[in-house]
Amino acid sequence: MDSVLEFIKGELIYFWFYCEVQFLQIIPYYLIGMFVGSFISVFAKNSINKAVAKLGLQSLGFLGLIIAVILGFISPLCMYGTIPIAASLARQGIKEDFLASFMVGSILINPQLVIYSLVLGETAFWVKLISAFFCALTAGLLIWRFYPQGGFFNFTSFSDPKNRDTDPNLVMRFLKNVYRNLKATFSYVLIGIALAAIFTRVVPGDLFASFFGKNSEFGVFAAATIGVPVYVCGGGTIPLLQEWLFSGMSMGAACAFMLTGPATKITNLSAVKIILGARAFCFYLIFIMAFACISGLITNLLV
Repeated sequence: MDSVLEFIKGELIYFWFYCEVQFLQIIPYYLIGMFVGSFISVFAKNSINKAVAKLGLQSLGFLGLIIAVILGFISPLCMYGTIPIAASLARQGIKEDFLASFMVGSILINPQLVIYSLVLGETAFWVKLISAFFCALTAGLLIWRFYPQGGFFNFTSFSDPKNRDTDPNLVMRFLKNVYRNLKATFSYVLIGIALAAIFTRVVPGDLFASFFGKNSEFGVFAAATIGVPVYVCGGGTIPLLQEWLFSGMSMGAACAFMLTGPATKITNLSAVKIILGARAFCFYLIFIMAFACISGLITNLLV
């Protein structure tokens, strides 16, 4: 009995120590990301939306899609925030290829997640940024090629977005936005850290490395696949990814996971199906999975 209690005590001490170290390591990036994202949301979001509306009406061709991706990246919105904005823009006559690049860019990357991703290291940061850029750009190009007259999206079920940043005091408006962001994501950060600690004790490092390692094409496909059910919030998956990379996950597998995760987050897929319909929704899932796997394989060849 004493040996069992000693074992449990040792595991609890390890768990607490691991969580404390990882928390102190990632919390500065997380908080900076939250503050930057809230600042953009309160003071620059309307300007970004106006820029999207203005540029989306112009015939800028390929350059326009690049601009749409960049605007999507700096937009501090998740998928649920992006779709109502896109619905409003569509009613203004914005071209669907421009909207596609903007939406996918906004779904895959936002200022909070960009800064928070620095925890994973410089290589992972650039892999995520570059792969997301080309994914969003390719989405716009495919809509331009196969739906030149529109008809891919159906936003009739979505009303114009409601502005929650209405406090007349700018400081209070900013602080309330920070509070909402922390409330929505901080618990996932703690859960992610706890899961990473459990992972280190339950999953043998050699087994994980052989399955998701650099030379395993199947590992890339598996990472892309588990991104669908596992990814809940970027705040929760960054600690897990950090531990997975340390345990031997290839950068290509991590790349595939970072693409499919936010793009196919289960809590958001119902909204995506509404605006796409069953047929286009299947195309969307196939595109994301295929692009994630190809990007992961290319990453493993280059990194």
